[in-house]
Amino acid sequence: MRFAPDTEESLAFVVALCNTDPSASRGGDDELATVGQLLALLGRFHYTGRIDGDEAELRDVHQTRALLRTVWSLERDDAVEAVNKMLRDAKALPHLVRHDDLDWHMHATEPTSPLAERMRVEAALALIDVIRMNEVHRLRVCAADDCEGLLLDLSRNGLKRFCSVRCGNRMNMIAFRERRADGRTID
Repeated sequence: MRFAPDTEESLAFVVALCNTDPSASRGGDDELATVGQLLALLGRFHYTGRIDGDEAELRDVHQTRALLRTVWSLERDDAVEAVNKMLRDAKALPHLVRHDDLDWHMHATEPTSPLAERMRVEAALALIDVIRMNEVHRLRVCAADDCEGLLLDLSRNGLKRFCSVRCGNRMNMIAFRERRADGRTID
């Protein structure tokens, strides 16, 4: 499954942002606890425009992270309502832009808009593509028992189950040990 490049990048950012949550992070800690951690995350993606780099902005981004974690798991029709609300609240006006090394892509807020608002709107624009293509099933929560990480399944067959190789290996090892304990494997 392939979406437009800016859609895939926005969805990948949502996954990265949401997987900083303690329920999804490797160590169980909030990996977005400081402004410095927020700036490091933004440095991995093409975020332009206003970045205040203060505690108020960090709190707004935490609220956005919680909202996007919820929206990620909604059924298609419920996701439509949430996406429309994000766009309506921001008074989003989609327009094409080209900047830095990026070709034409959509923005729907001004560069001076608050960072968390721009994050919500960019996520909403990406989710529009997912909803329109009826591919909401590609937005998942990790199938590992002890992980709430989000995953974006862009595989051809759409069977990705784990947010990382680490989670997949861990669950495979657990299944192997259970089979072995039940006598279902040959040494």
